[in-house]
Amino acid sequence: MRPVQYNTKVKMVELPEGYSGAGFHATSFDKVVGLARKNSLWPLPFATSCCGIEFMATMASNYDLGRFGSERMGFTPRQCDMLLVAGTIAKKMGPILRQVYLQMAEPRWVIAIGACASSGGIFDSYPVLQGIDQVIPVDVYVPGCPPRPEGIIDGILKLQDLVQNESLRRRNSAPYKALLESYGIQ
Repeated sequence: MRPVQYNTKVKMVELPEGYSGAGFHATSFDKVVGLARKNSLWPLPFATSCCGIEFMATMASNYDLGRFGSERMGFTPRQCDMLLVAGTIAKKMGPILRQVYLQMAEPRWVIAIGACASSGGIFDSYPVLQGIDQVIPVDVYVPGCPPRPEGIIDGILKLQDLVQNESLRRRNSAPYKALLESYGIQ
């Protein structure tokens, strides 16, 4: 019989700022919700070319994106809140990408993975969308052609920082509503 092995490398999450006492911790509701959202992002992959292969490597056991709270991969937009666009997006795909974005749960965040999703990459031609920010707002850009899995993980960690520090009232603010209106989104 083998002895039970315990994982001694467990890293505890830091408590949000607040007041602690014997058996309790008091903090603001924003901090608690931010911490929960940060560690439970549900990714929706929208991969069209070589960057999608790098994203698959990021999800595999060598890099294991699940370590960062993105274990549950969703393939329906209604159950996801983090859109990962990886690869070349043709102009005909623009309305479809926008529709997928609009069907996602609110609040929703977008990461543009690779040069093609960020700026059209090497395809400076009429059928290729020169960056997905022409049809939907983007929160984090991951550079590279294709980016390494470490770059994708870094982009997701940057998004987690943004999510944790986002105010609960940001989505109702005038600047955010103006941003969505600039994309024609109500």
